[in-house]
Amino acid sequence: MALSLLEEFVILVVKNPCHQQEESSPNQVISISASEFESWDFSEILSYGNVKVRAHRARQVSIYYFLIPNLDLYRLIQESSYFHGLLSGSFSESGLDHISIEWNQEMFLNLLMYLYGYTIDITSSSLLPLLEAALYFGVERLLSKCKSWLSVLALSNDPALPKLELSDLIQIWSFGLEHAGELVTDLCEAYLAKNFMLIKSDKYFGNVPYELLMCCIKHPHLTVHSESHLADALLVWLEADRRMSDLSESSQDNTINLMQQIRFSLLPLWFIAGRSKSHGFSKFADQNIELVLKLMKMSSTCLVDSLTDGPPADLRVRLTEYTEILDLSGCLQLNEAILLLSVLPNSFFANLMWRKRLKIFLKNHEDNERNEEQLSQRILSILSFETVKEVDISKCQRLDYKVAIKCFSKSFPSLRKLGAAYLLNISVSTILKLLQNFRQLNEVDLRVDIAPVLPGQASVICSSPGLAQTPLSFSLTAASNYFDSIQGRCSRSNITRLTLEGRNDICDIDLWNISRLCDSLCYLNIKRCALLTDPCIAYVIQRCKKLHSLIVCYTSFSGYSILALCTTISVTNEQTDSNSAASNLQMLHMSKCEGVDETSLLNLITRTQKMKSLCLRDTKISDSVLYEFCGSSLEALDISNTMISRMALAHVISKNPDLKSLKARGCKNLLQLQSGGRTDKFSPLVSGQELFKCLGKRSGLEDLDIGWGFSYFSLVSLRPAVSFLRAISLGLGASLGEDGLKLLSSASPLLESIVLCFQEITDSALTSIVTSLKHLQELALSYCFGDISLQSLKLPMLNLRKLRLERVTPWMTNDDLLVLTQSYPNLTELSLVGCSHLNSDAQPIISTRWPGMIYLHLEECGRITENGVASLYSCIALEDLLLCHNGSGIQKSFLLDAALKFPMLRLISLDTCDAKEGDFDVPEEKEEGRFLSIVKISRCKSKRCTMGIGSAPVHKETLVMFWNGQNFTKTLLKQRL
Repeated sequence: MALSLLEEFVILVVKNPCHQQEESSPNQVISISASEFESWDFSEILSYGNVKVRAHRARQVSIYYFLIPNLDLYRLIQESSYFHGLLSGSFSESGLDHISIEWNQEMFLNLLMYLYGYTIDITSSSLLPLLEAALYFGVERLLSKCKSWLSVLALSNDPALPKLELSDLIQIWSFGLEHAGELVTDLCEAYLAKNFMLIKSDKYFGNVPYELLMCCIKHPHLTVHSESHLADALLVWLEADRRMSDLSESSQDNTINLMQQIRFSLLPLWFIAGRSKSHGFSKFADQNIELVLKLMKMSSTCLVDSLTDGPPADLRVRLTEYTEILDLSGCLQLNEAILLLSVLPNSFFANLMWRKRLKIFLKNHEDNERNEEQLSQRILSILSFETVKEVDISKCQRLDYKVAIKCFSKSFPSLRKLGAAYLLNISVSTILKLLQNFRQLNEVDLRVDIAPVLPGQASVICSSPGLAQTPLSFSLTAASNYFDSIQGRCSRSNITRLTLEGRNDICDIDLWNISRLCDSLCYLNIKRCALLTDPCIAYVIQRCKKLHSLIVCYTSFSGYSILALCTTISVTNEQTDSNSAASNLQMLHMSKCEGVDETSLLNLITRTQKMKSLCLRDTKISDSVLYEFCGSSLEALDISNTMISRMALAHVISKNPDLKSLKARGCKNLLQLQSGGRTDKFSPLVSGQELFKCLGKRSGLEDLDIGWGFSYFSLVSLRPAVSFLRAISLGLGASLGEDGLKLLSSASPLLESIVLCFQEITDSALTSIVTSLKHLQELALSYCFGDISLQSLKLPMLNLRKLRLERVTPWMTNDDLLVLTQSYPNLTELSLVGCSHLNSDAQPIISTRWPGMIYLHLEECGRITENGVASLYSCIALEDLLLCHNGSGIQKSFLLDAALKFPMLRLISLDTCDAKEGDFDVPEEKEEGRFLSIVKISRCKSKRCTMGIGSAPVHKETLVMFWNGQNFTKTLLKQRL
């Protein structure tokens, strides 16, 4: 009886519901067998309107079933509740030979293949159709497989897993909400929360349903780099929602509910101020600026006292098991209490004594041994987040670094990169502790603001002790003996990239110590570390044998250091590799290293075959040196303000096809064939346009900074190379003209920065720039000539962040400035020079329309400060402020008031001409807790200056006050800084 079953078949006629052609057409029907699925040709099958699938019938199950391999229908009935009810029940279809099924043919065939043991791949686009098929046909095994696939994506840390497209995610969540149950919706919400940083930039982000977004924000797996990233994403979503709706009452309620999910106390001050005009954010801005300012004034213990019972969610930084990057930069309110609250488990707050325990820890943190003991005994039960690889606490001036370091070492054991820039309270000893406590740390950024006065590079009238004094450098022998004595007590660090730019508190002994601890250094940035000597830098080069990137601009880098790079014998008499350090150099930036002579540089340049980035700005380099450069991997070259000719430059360009960045501004010899008139050594001679044709043969140029010799015809020659140009800066000697600027706008659509100095500019050229370059973030017009009017500045540029109009808009009035605020609403940096028609009413225009301003320079701008500067205090996030020759109405106490009114202020420049009482009160010493590190006060020969009437003021001197974290220095200079 069982054998007779083999002669019975059921034909499943699969009709695509979207296919409109008639079934009767013989060319639109194909017959296939379920038992031969391995030979199915999907592309051919799916070209037909209808598909007939033949399956063996099995009306009864007998002992012979296990001997019959082709009982196809039986497996279909057993695996699918749909076919079980249809073919093994009492339905009329059970006896039919042909059963019609309307479904997506590809998905149904995949379903059949899966039922018969064939493995199918689930993807972002196929998950929903498979889910629908599994539910409709009742295939529990496939439904489980789909949910398992989604679960792995939602909960795994594996970066190699496929990504779920946002458009698919939205559809899957919506389907799950109606049909598939809570598990599917929960997994979608978990995936969105875990991958929020990736998804928030998706073009479909504005289409995320409100309910899904709200569930995502409240989800415990929500992973963002910072609270500002979450806030920005919500503002983007609200803007998209506003375009699609009429802001009904329910929409307004949704906006409020979303904004209330943001932890405003953890937002940077500049962010709150800058978004205070945004839709949905404005209602919360003022009260939360007050909240952040209040937190800035509270000590850690007072903050703990103010907390109520339970975990203080609004003060806890978002950390999850999926967090990889933690960006706290700019959060001046961040202190050690907030940091600790963020890494303590919820169970810690169940104990009614938790505040007392936390306060005891905070009060005793200066006792290192006790602190270490407390942590080792896990009194605070600090959580560990294994996935965190990057932390940025730059500008978090109030954060106690001792507690932060210990906390990071316990909470982030896999930390690879630490940003701690602009923190003057971190001393050299702290750096050394940091390097020893983090065994996996390989990149550290400890840069600070550049000192305005460098020893030997300014005409100093007089100076207080501090900056002008250089400590005696130790001899190499003494240093080696010293380090040998402490070597046993110091553990090695795995640091490979170290940035100490601007740190004038670093002297030779400090860098020697660092080099002994970090002998694996590959990248070292000591730009403007003025106290370091050449022998010290040479010692570090010899000590760190893996060093391939060196930034030594404005230092004493010279003969000893070059010898250390070129020699294969260590200056410390230690064994070295057979190759010199120079042969492995990939980056060398040595701007203004005046001690380097041509012979030494020639010796170095001939050994740098692997060089990728070379900066020789403001050096005495000649053509003969550049001709000897033998590398072919150069990607960035800076020869600005040197005597290089176009022949030598063409020689280097022709040998380096991957050049992406060229900076050659201030090179007057680019107008000449060869410096010194020598033309006999290299041939053939190249014209100016042939030079740029040579550069134009490649298509990857991204950054161009040039002056002399660059014209419209140069740009025409360069056109093939500038299609991916991101930044261009044209200085004295360049003459692009109106046609050139229009060509630039069309040839370089990706431009993000345009800086034009001493160029001819017209309304039509500026209009071309504004209308064509949608990605433009920086526009600088300095000392340009031509005829531009307000018309070209009326066109909106929503992405523009930096604007400099220096000596180009003398006609600008307050009304014109108001138009600027409407055209460029998102500015954070503004520099105006020579706008003589502005008056004090311009201040509230700037402060109310650009409240998030970070950088503000106003010079010779009419009478802006004639009635004081009270209105500017609304720009509460200012970090860099310059006010010179704008009207003598600034209060004598302004300098002291500014440090209080602008908590983020680091640099300020004033002129006594603007002082209402002829001078300013200056601090006698560095005040504790202030962020302000550089103060410059200029003085003119005349006590008062009336701008716009008579000749310009004649500068007399500049008082510079500088705090480098260790010393407070006052220096009187002849120069105007």
